[in-house]
Amino acid sequence: MMDVRRATVAGGRLRVDFGGLKAWRDSLSGHATSEPLLRYLPKAELVLKRAIPALIVAFLSVVAASHFFGMMSEYGRLEASARHATALSAATASAVFADTADVFDSGDIAEAQARLAKYLPQDRLDSGAFVLLVQASGKVFAATTAGLSHVGSNVGDFFPEVSAIRRFGDRAGVIETTIGGVPHYAEITLMGNAGGFIVAATSLDEVGRLWREELALNVTLFAGISSILLVILYAYYTQVKRARDADDIFVESNLRVETALSRGRCGLWDFDFETREFFWSRSMYDMLGLPGSDKTMGFGEAARLMHPDDGGLYEIARAIGKGASGQVDQIFRMRHAGGHYVWMRARAQVIRSNSGRMHLIGIAMDVTEQHRLAQRYAEADQRLADAIECTSEAFVLWDKNDRLVMCNTHFQQAYGLPDSVLVPGTERSTVNAAAARPVIERRISDADGSGYSRTTEVQLADERWLQINERRTRDGGKVSVGTDITLMKRHQERLRESERRLMATIGDLSASRQTLEIQKSELSTANANYQAEKERAEAANKAKSEFLANMSHELRTPLNAILGFSEILQNQMFGPLGSLKYDEYARDIHDSGKHLLNVINDILDMSKIEAGHVRLHCESIDLVPLIEESLRFTAMPAAEKNIVIEQRICSGLTLMADRRAMKQVLLNLLSNAVKFTDNGGRIAVRTRRVDGAVVVTIADTGIGIPRSALSKIGQPFEQVQSQYAKSKGGSGLGLAISRSLTLLHGGRMKIRSREAVGTVISLRIPDDI
Repeated sequence: MMDVRRATVAGGRLRVDFGGLKAWRDSLSGHATSEPLLRYLPKAELVLKRAIPALIVAFLSVVAASHFFGMMSEYGRLEASARHATALSAATASAVFADTADVFDSGDIAEAQARLAKYLPQDRLDSGAFVLLVQASGKVFAATTAGLSHVGSNVGDFFPEVSAIRRFGDRAGVIETTIGGVPHYAEITLMGNAGGFIVAATSLDEVGRLWREELALNVTLFAGISSILLVILYAYYTQVKRARDADDIFVESNLRVETALSRGRCGLWDFDFETREFFWSRSMYDMLGLPGSDKTMGFGEAARLMHPDDGGLYEIARAIGKGASGQVDQIFRMRHAGGHYVWMRARAQVIRSNSGRMHLIGIAMDVTEQHRLAQRYAEADQRLADAIECTSEAFVLWDKNDRLVMCNTHFQQAYGLPDSVLVPGTERSTVNAAAARPVIERRISDADGSGYSRTTEVQLADERWLQINERRTRDGGKVSVGTDITLMKRHQERLRESERRLMATIGDLSASRQTLEIQKSELSTANANYQAEKERAEAANKAKSEFLANMSHELRTPLNAILGFSEILQNQMFGPLGSLKYDEYARDIHDSGKHLLNVINDILDMSKIEAGHVRLHCESIDLVPLIEESLRFTAMPAAEKNIVIEQRICSGLTLMADRRAMKQVLLNLLSNAVKFTDNGGRIAVRTRRVDGAVVVTIADTGIGIPRSALSKIGQPFEQVQSQYAKSKGGSGLGLAISRSLTLLHGGRMKIRSREAVGTVISLRIPDDI
């Protein structure tokens, strides 16, 4: 029994050990909540997550095995303890009745019970152990408390094997037998010679009961340990999840804060007065263009970034250290990594930690843009003030409480105000009291009828007039602008005088109006007559052109006969004429006929063009052969006058044109150039292609054309009336025909000429009509 109690105590020690495990669990849980394990021990955390379940299973397996084998050995120990207790009870009873063995013979129940109660009380025995005193007849006459139910019975009735065991006596020792149908450990001790004996027995059911109690205790203990470990495991994983969630929240919160600070151009900072070091958030580094760092920054390193003209960190730290101020709100400049300075506004508060250390914690904002805007506003205000001062109008601005905000010199001079009253904030009534009163003042308009906008005219003592426009501003103030309208007033007087004179003039004009109406009617009649005469002139011109065309045809018929007969006479086809004079007369007749035919042809061509009877037959032609053919026709007359003809003709000058018309144009121009160029002169023919057109230029060193005739030259039936031109003969229509044919091709002809120098004629004809 003592061993059983020690085993129970041993089990208690096991529970104490697992209580230490719980304490370890609690300490781990506290650590997990105070620091994010995933941030500092990511690898160890992964190993622990995999190892701890296996370790706990292994631990529970070892504990279960140890308990199993312990309970097996415990059952054997309990059996041994029961044997030992049985032997001890038998020996004790034998010793108690050794000197009174006659009790077994007499069957003195009282004596026997008294001795058993004294030396073998039941509380010293197990609950399932008892001692029986048996007489030689087999009758049980005394017993301990647990065996009192057998007193008076024959021992053989409930202990069948007693006879066999009795024969061996003390030599049998403790044996396993059955008493009352229940397994027992029993030992029989013989007393005296009369045959009485002592039976000491211990029930094996009691041993089993004790073992089952111990087993239940251990199973309960194991279940408790397992439950505790499972709770610890659950708490561990819960704590790991909390650590992970806390770490995620920390990272996300930090990211949000950093993002918000970065987007807001702000940064957090913390200065430790004891270590004299700064901690900056990454947004602080970003604002200064510095690489981010998780390390602290020394005081001197931060002080070197300050602009020397803005004071320094030493003055701020010294003032805080002396207790002069517990807060900081200051604007200064710090050097950017790019070399320029950034305007910063720092706001901070001195805080003492639980350990008593002073910290200056605050926020810094990039106010460069605000500072730049403030400078711009200041400059704009100054420019506005300068502009108002430079304007020619009198200007004054009042606030919503009718106090002076600003005014210019013209306002002061207009009202003769002293400098003492023109101080910003002066009441309007005070300014009005000090101002010179106008001679005349009248309101001429109220824009919206509410008094918020009005216009007033005043005449000052120096006879100047001012038009004062007063408007209400959005904030409830008033702005007044006085414009000098003295000149306008004088102009108005002049206008009124002019109006009087104008009315008189209008009366005179009314009388003249009737005359103009009569003249208008006469002009209308003259215009109608002009239109009729114009139509008659155009009809006459058309009739002229048709008459000339018809007459040209009529003249060509007899002229052909004259040319034919004169040529027969020249060639003496029917024999000699008999005199040289006849040859000369025949030649003169033939030359005059050819000249007349050329004139008639020119008139006929010009008439056709004027009448619109010319039709072009355009085809793709090469201009170079036409130019060369035309040059061959004029080569003989040019050679007779020793005229040098220069050619600068480009090849491949193709265009869409009427071959006959183009040849006629070239012949007319070249013939004129040869005709009007003196002996030994020069003629140049050039061609080139320019922007989808062919340009032909013919230049000569002839007599030239008078400037007065250039505007008429080339017009239909216009001739240059000069004595030299008349001596050369011809119709004088060559240029007009050439110009008209060029226009029909969609081109143009340009003439430049100087008398006694020469003439340059340029034809520009498009590639395609």
